[in-house]
Amino acid sequence: MPLITHSPDTGVWLLTTPRTSYALRVDATGAPGHVAWGPRLCPAAAADLAVPPGEPHSSFEGARAVGEELPADDGVHYGPPSLQVRFADGTRGFTWRATGHEVLRPAPGAEELVLRFRDTRSPLEVELRYRVREDTDVVERRTVLRNAGGERLEVLRADAAAWTLPPLPAYRLSHVTGQWSAESQLRREPLPFGETTLTSRRGVTSHHANPWLMVDAGDAGEEHGRVWSAVLAWSGSWRITAQRTPDGLAGFTGGAGHEGVRVLLAPGEEFTTPVFAGLFTEGGFGAASRAWHAYVRTHVLPRADETAPVLYNSWEATGWDVDETGQKALAQRAADLGAELYVVDDGWFGARRDDRAGLGDWTPSQDGFPSGLGPLADTVHGLGMRFGIWVEPENVNPDSALYRAHPDWVLHVPGRTRTEMRHQLVLNFARDDVADWAYGWLTRLVGDHGVDFLKWDMNRAFGEAGWPGEPDGADRVWKRYVTNLYAVLDRLRSDHPALRVEACAGGGGRVDLGVLARTDQAWTSDNTDAEDRLSIQHGFTQVYPARVMSAWVTDVPNQLTGRSVPLSFRFHTAMAGLLSLGGDLTRWSEPELAEAAAQVAFYKEVRHLVQHGDLYRLSGPAAEGPTAVQYVSGDAAETLVLAWRRGPRHGAPRTPVRLRALTPGARYRDTVTGRVHHATVLTEYGLDLDLPPGDWASTALRLRRTE
Repeated sequence: MPLITHSPDTGVWLLTTPRTSYALRVDATGAPGHVAWGPRLCPAAAADLAVPPGEPHSSFEGARAVGEELPADDGVHYGPPSLQVRFADGTRGFTWRATGHEVLRPAPGAEELVLRFRDTRSPLEVELRYRVREDTDVVERRTVLRNAGGERLEVLRADAAAWTLPPLPAYRLSHVTGQWSAESQLRREPLPFGETTLTSRRGVTSHHANPWLMVDAGDAGEEHGRVWSAVLAWSGSWRITAQRTPDGLAGFTGGAGHEGVRVLLAPGEEFTTPVFAGLFTEGGFGAASRAWHAYVRTHVLPRADETAPVLYNSWEATGWDVDETGQKALAQRAADLGAELYVVDDGWFGARRDDRAGLGDWTPSQDGFPSGLGPLADTVHGLGMRFGIWVEPENVNPDSALYRAHPDWVLHVPGRTRTEMRHQLVLNFARDDVADWAYGWLTRLVGDHGVDFLKWDMNRAFGEAGWPGEPDGADRVWKRYVTNLYAVLDRLRSDHPALRVEACAGGGGRVDLGVLARTDQAWTSDNTDAEDRLSIQHGFTQVYPARVMSAWVTDVPNQLTGRSVPLSFRFHTAMAGLLSLGGDLTRWSEPELAEAAAQVAFYKEVRHLVQHGDLYRLSGPAAEGPTAVQYVSGDAAETLVLAWRRGPRHGAPRTPVRLRALTPGARYRDTVTGRVHHATVLTEYGLDLDLPPGDWASTALRLRRTE
C-alpha cells in the first residue's frame, strides 16, 4: 500500500503512517490548505474533511492563518506568516499558483511528496516537501525557495512548516525553558489566546529554550490522551510561534532564524529550510516521547545501534592543571573502575592555563606534553580504553596567537566593541577559510594522535554578528555559520569513520536534531548535581532519548550547588543515560572505589536497556514520593527500574509503582534477590520499591522474564 495517495477529484493528498494520517488539499485556485492531522484516515474519509473554509465573518478578519498549509504574507493575512517576501521593486506578497507535483521514493520504506508552486506575479518558486516512512508516525516537512527571475529577492521569513491543530475544547502547551546549568525545565501551561513565541536569538540552540513543543487538550497524562508535537532540526537561531485564535483554533509555525534576519536570493539561488518534523500520538506524553526516541535512534543518529562506552572525563579532577603525568595516573584509576573511554578536557593546548588565554592555539602544551599527546594516547589505549579530547573550534581568546594573526576571523561589526564573554570571541564559521582551518587542524589532531572521541564545546552566544566584506554578511552569517559547522563535522566523520563526537555548548546549549544527525551524544548540562539532574533529565527525555544523554558521577559537595548526596544516588541518576565518571578519583576512598567499580559493572549489564530500550517515566520529579523511570527491552524480556527519593515524610503513603509494557501473564525474576513477580501484579497493582531508609535513597532493580 502506498504511503502517499492523491484524489484528483478533491485535490486531497493523504499521507499515511503506521498509526496516523496527514492530509492536505490544493484547491481550485492553486493554494495549499490543511485538511487533517491525527488518527488514520482512508481516502474517502479524508475527502469528507476537505471542506473549503467559509467566508470571513467580518471585513476585519482577512485570511484565516490557521488552516493554511504555509501561511504567506498575501495582503490580507494578519496572523504570523510562515513565508514573507519583498521583491526588487519593494512590494511584498505571495499568491499561490500550483505548477506540479511529484512523489519520490528516496529510500526503502519512505516516500516524499513534492508540491510545486509559483507566485502569480513574481518568479519566486516554492516547493513544499513531506516525507513519511512505514516505520514511524513522524512526518518530516521542509520548504524550498528558488529565485527563477533576474533580480534579487529578499525573504523576510522562511519557515520550514506550519502545523494546524484540530478544534479542541482547550489547548495546553508543553515546552522547556532554562538557563545555563538549569536546562530543560519542563513547562505545561494553557496556550493563551494570541501568539506565543519560543525562540533563540543566540546563534546556537540555547539553554533557555529548545526547538520543540507539544500541544494537547489539557487532559493528556503520561500514559493517556492525544498529543500533537513538532521538533525543528536546526542548531542556530530559531523561532516557533504558536497561535490561538479567538474563534477557538490553534496551530504553530517554525523555522530557522529570528526576526530582522533576511534570506537573500540572487537570481537562480535556492534556499532549503531545515526539517520541522511533526508527530501525532495517542497514549499521552509518554507515547509521544517514545515515538520521538525511536525516530531519533532510527532516522537521526548516525550510529544509534552502537553501545556507548562508559566515559571518564578529567575536568573536575584537574581543572587547568593538565599534564601527561597526572593524566596517565587518572587514566589508570579510570581503567581500574571499568571506564572504556578516557577524555582529556580543557587545558591541554597552547598557553591554556585559565580561560583568559590560548583558546585557538590547538597544539599540545610544551610544558604539559613535551612529547605531544602520543604518549598519553598510547597509555590510554594500552589500558584498553579509547582516547578522547575536548575541543572548542568555534571560539578564540583575544590573547592567542590565532587572534593576533587573524583578528578579522571573528564575528564583528567595524567600529563597534567586540564584546567578550568568558574572555573569548566567536570565530566566523560562515567564512569558508575559517571552516577549512578548523577542519584542517581537527582532522590532523584526530589522525596524528589516535583520537577516538571529541567533546566539541561552544562556550558562548553570538555577539556583534557581522561579516565585514561580505555583501549582506549580517544576514547571511546566521545560516551559513550553521551549514559550515555541519560540513566540518560531516567531513571529519568521513575522514575518520570510527570517530565519535559529543555535542556540547556550555552544557546543553546545543541539543537538537540537526547536530544529533552528526554526533553520537550530547552533554546534557554543566550541572552534575544528581538531584538537579533528575528534573533536567526529565525535560530532556520528553523528546531526546537516553541514548544521547550524557550524565556524570562527580564529587561531593557538588562544585555548583554544594549539595552532598550518596555515591549510589549519584550513580543511579547517571545510569538513567550514558553513565560517565567525572570526579577526582585520586581522592576517592577505597570503599568508594570498590562501590564505583561495582556500579560500573552493573551498568554494563543493563545499558542495553537504557540505550536501546523503551523509556517509561513512572513518576516525575515534581510528584510526591519517589521519582521512578523504567526501561524495557523491545521484546519485553527484561526491564530496569531506577528510583530516587529525596527524603521520607512521616505518614506519607507508601504507594507501589506500576510498571509498564511487560508480557501479560509472564513472570519476572529480580536478578539480585531472586524474587519472582507476576506481570499482572507488577503492571496492575504495582511494585514496592523498598527504598532504603533516610534521605537520598535510591535503587536500581533489574527484572528478567522467566521462560
